[in-house]
Amino acid sequence: MIRIENINKRFKKLKALDNISVSFENGQVISLIGPNGSGKTTLIKSILGMVKPDSGKIFFKDEYIDGGFAYRKDIGYMPQIGRYPDNMKIGQLFSMLKNIRNEMDENLDNDLIKEFDLYSMFEKSMRTLSGGTRQKVSAAIAFLFNPPVLILDEPTAGLDPLSSEILKEKILREKEKGKLILITSHILSDLDELTTHVMYLQEGKMQFLKNIETLREDTGEIKLGKAIARIMKGEDPTGNFISEVLNKKN
Repeated sequence: MIRIENINKRFKKLKALDNISVSFENGQVISLIGPNGSGKTTLIKSILGMVKPDSGKIFFKDEYIDGGFAYRKDIGYMPQIGRYPDNMKIGQLFSMLKNIRNEMDENLDNDLIKEFDLYSMFEKSMRTLSGGTRQKVSAAIAFLFNPPVLILDEPTAGLDPLSSEILKEKILREKEKGKLILITSHILSDLDELTTHVMYLQEGKMQFLKNIETLREDTGEIKLGKAIARIMKGEDPTGNFISEVLNKKN
């Protein structure tokens, strides 16, 4: 579905992406994990065409994107911080997006609009919304056009516990449909039941892409947070250096 070949990106002295090559397939839920500044957001924005790599290629459905934009209709994107016109009402925002896409209501996925009770807020302007409500709007937009690929950047940040569970349940339903889902999150406990594969980035380099079960076996930890903590500390279950875990294949 998405194939990345040897992409590099530098911002002045900072090398944000260092020769990344990876493939993502239908049915995978990829958790992009790494310390702050590891390149996660740059990788996402490169896939979306919001950042142009200095070198390398990105393919979507085996087609080289090369600055094109038509492929984006097949991607639902939820940014970490959604920015919308302050004076626009929630209902107007959804109407505008449907008109731009020329989509009929019967083709839309309105699950999150209903489950977050956004219909009752359609007359509220965006400038009056709390951060959590903006997150709900962003989530509903990401799923709205039923895309085969979802890219969710810190999706539960700012959501209350109930809304967070609603969103995770929605992601699980889309996972069961065989969609490709990429998620970044610093709340690793949110990813345990969602993830099929973990991609770990550090200083712009991909350290590994592993099936979640393989990662658990390699580290001896069931919880993703504890497994990643062991790797970051450089320890295996017996306290020894864990470089062999990073070097093992999926």
